[in-house]
Amino acid sequence: MVAAASCVVLAGGLTGLLTAGGGEHGGERVATAPAPSLAVAPEPSSPAATPPLRASSPRTTAPAPSRAAPASRIPAAGPSALPGAPTSPAGPDGDGKSAGSGTGTGAGAGRLFRFPDSQVADWVDDHPADPRADAIEDGIARRPAAVWFADHSPGTITARVAAVTSAAARADAVPVLVAYDVPGRDCGGASQGGAPDLAAYDDWITRFARGLGDGDNIVILEPDAIAQSDCLPAADRAARFASLERAARVLKAAGPRTRVYFDAGHSGWLEPDRAAALLRQAGAARAGDGIFTNVSHFHRTADETAYARAVLDALGGPPGLGAVVDTSRNGNGAPPGGAWCDPAGRALGTPPTLRTGQARIDAYLWVKLPGESDGCTAAPGTFSPEAAYALVRG
Repeated sequence: MVAAASCVVLAGGLTGLLTAGGGEHGGERVATAPAPSLAVAPEPSSPAATPPLRASSPRTTAPAPSRAAPASRIPAAGPSALPGAPTSPAGPDGDGKSAGSGTGTGAGAGRLFRFPDSQVADWVDDHPADPRADAIEDGIARRPAAVWFADHSPGTITARVAAVTSAAARADAVPVLVAYDVPGRDCGGASQGGAPDLAAYDDWITRFARGLGDGDNIVILEPDAIAQSDCLPAADRAARFASLERAARVLKAAGPRTRVYFDAGHSGWLEPDRAAALLRQAGAARAGDGIFTNVSHFHRTADETAYARAVLDALGGPPGLGAVVDTSRNGNGAPPGGAWCDPAGRALGTPPTLRTGQARIDAYLWVKLPGESDGCTAAPGTFSPEAAYALVRG
C-alpha cells in the first residue's frame, strides 16, 4: 500500500448497556439515537465480551510501487514555511491558538479532544523515572490524536463510539474518530480484515453512527478504501464506493454536527485528477464534507495542503468542501525511495489544530499516533518508546 495508516485504535469494547468507561468517563450513561437510514437488527442486550475500552492500534499500510504516483513536484518545505503555521507546539489541549488568524472551513470551532486511554499515555504512567518520559509526555501523550475503531464487533460499537463522543462533549472538545472496518481493507496486506461483507459493514456503520450524538465530531472514513481500491474488480469497487457514500449519509444524519472526510491518499501517491475521479465515484462531494490526506505517511505539510487543494479543485462540488491533513510524523518530510515502514529520521509535524490559517484546510490532525509501529520494527500498532523519543527529538 501507499498511504500507511494506523493510530489510536479503540479496539476494545464495553459490554451490555453503555457505561462510558467507568471511572475515566464518569460512569455516565449515554443516550444514543438510531440513525434514520439503514435498517438494522436491535443491539443485543448482552453482547459477547470484548477487550476493555482503551487505545491500541493494529492498522498499517505498505506502499505498492507499481501503483505509486511520481513524487510530488511541489518544492519541499517544512511546516514552519506555512503562512500562519505555529513555530512552537500548540498547547496540550490542541487548541491551536498559535496557528494563525485563519481557521479551516467549519471542522469545529473549539479544541481537539485528547482521549485519555492510549499506549503512549500508559507507557508514560508506567515509566515515570525513564529519562525520556517527560519529552514523550509533552511531545506526544498530551496531544490530541484520533481514536480508531478497527474491529468488527457490532454488538459494542455504539457504546464505544458514545464513550468517546460523550467524554469529548463534556470537555467541550472535538473528537477525531476513524471508521476502519470496510471489507477487504488493506487489499489483504498487514491490516487485512474488516466486516465480512458490505451488508455487515452497512450495519456496523449504522451502529457506529448511533454513538455520535449531537456534538461536533470529525470522522475519518476508511483510510485507503478509495486511494487503494485498484486491487478490487470493477464491480466490487463500485459496490464499495456506494457503501462509503451510504456510510457518510448515515453518519451525518445521526450526527448533525459531524463532519465526514473521504480518503484522498497523499501527494506522493495519486495525481490530483485521478484522486478526484475516484472520490467523485465514491460520492465524496455529494455526501461528505471533504477529504483527508497523508494518513500515517510522512509528506510535508506544504506538499499536502497544495495537493489537497488540487484534489478539491478537480473534485468540484459544494464550496464548503475542505481537507484535513495528518501531520503526526511529517516534520522531516518523506524518506527517500518511498520508504514507509518505520523509517528512521522522521520527526513530529505541525501540532494538531482546528485553526490552520490555510484556505480550505480544515485541520491538521494526528491520525497516526507517533511512536506506534508500522509493522517492521514490531507488530503493527505496537508502541515503542525508542521510536517515540526519536520523533520528539526529530
